[in-house]
Amino acid sequence: MIRALVADDSRVMRQIVIRTLRQAGYDWDVREAADGAEALEAVRQDEPDVVLSDWNMPNLTGIELLQRLRQEGFGTPFGFITSEGSAEMREAAEQAGALFLIAKPFTPEAFRAAIEPVLA
Repeated sequence: MIRALVADDSRVMRQIVIRTLRQAGYDWDVREAADGAEALEAVRQDEPDVVLSDWNMPNLTGIELLQRLRQEGFGTPFGFITSEGSAEMREAAEQAGALFLIAKPFTPEAFRAAIEPVLA
C-alpha cells in the first residue's frame, strides 16, 4: 500500500485532499502534517512514498519543505496541492523538483491526471 503524507495548515483542506484521493481511487495509508516543519519531521522519521503539500504554510512553506528534503538527500516524490497555480509557481515547483502542481478547486480527475504518471 502506498503511504502518503498530506501537509496543509488547514485541517479542513487536509480532509478534502484525502477525500479527493479516495474519490480518485487511491486507497492510500495517509498521514497528516499541519505545516512544513511537521512534514519535514514526519519524512525524517518515516519516509512516505509520496508527499502532497500545500504551498503557503507557517514555519516552512511547501517550497521550503521540498528544498530542505532535497538538501537532506530525500528523493521522495513530491507534489503541490495549492490554491494558486500561476506560471511562476509552477516554474518554481518544477525547478525545485516537484512532480506536479494541482491548483484548487481540484477534482478526482485532476488528481488522477497528475498522479498516475508519477506512479507508473
